[in-house]
Amino acid sequence: GHGGRTRRAERMHPIIAIETSTPLGGVAVGRGAELLAEVVVGMGTRHAEALLPAIDFALRRSGVEREDIGGVVVAAGPGSFTGVRIAGATAKALARTLEVPLYAYSSLAALAAGAGCADRAVCALFDARRGEVYGACYRFPGFGALEELAAPAALPVGELLARVSAHAPIYIGEGAWRYREEIEATGGVILPAHLSVPRPAALLWLRELAPEAGRVADPAGWEPLYLRSSGAERGVAG
Repeated sequence: GHGGRTRRAERMHPIIAIETSTPLGGVAVGRGAELLAEVVVGMGTRHAEALLPAIDFALRRSGVEREDIGGVVVAAGPGSFTGVRIAGATAKALARTLEVPLYAYSSLAALAAGAGCADRAVCALFDARRGEVYGACYRFPGFGALEELAAPAALPVGELLARVSAHAPIYIGEGAWRYREEIEATGGVILPAHLSVPRPAALLWLRELAPEAGRVADPAGWEPLYLRSSGAERGVAG
């Protein structure tokens, strides 16, 4: 039927991924399992100015015309309020103008996917300031599925560690480094700092792995997952 044809056509088309939940954001273009281009840029606080040139550059370097894009994947937050908002708005606008599906995955799932652990639980942490972290726990059994063991939440680091300890996860992210002593006191191991940023290429992989988990049914009405009101970031460069 028509659905099968659409899915098959989508597989052939390049997909674009947008990730700006941390000050180091980026754009990736891929086709199936093949990564065609990935641009990672220090966004600073000016995500909007950096993002559109990064999109154009990634498409140009991968030899992909905008009209050829078959879908848009975005990191849905949590993270920098401004970055998450701009990625969400940009992805929605792209999906709307190109009339292609929108996919969204937690920024923490993208971070965890970058750990490259096939059968071990991965706990992904961003620093949420004020003694709190944004945290979630995932497993990617045999790299064939996406399992959410603990949903994204903003909470004190001690509470998060208690919540995930039963899964004996490995820890990843700048939030893990920020609370290194607490994590190591529980016997937790933290992955190297260069893995601390969610990569747009990881979003492409999540979409290959679990497309239905990320498919946004109503792109126009979709909003990112901030976990905290923007007021929480008043006076803080976000």
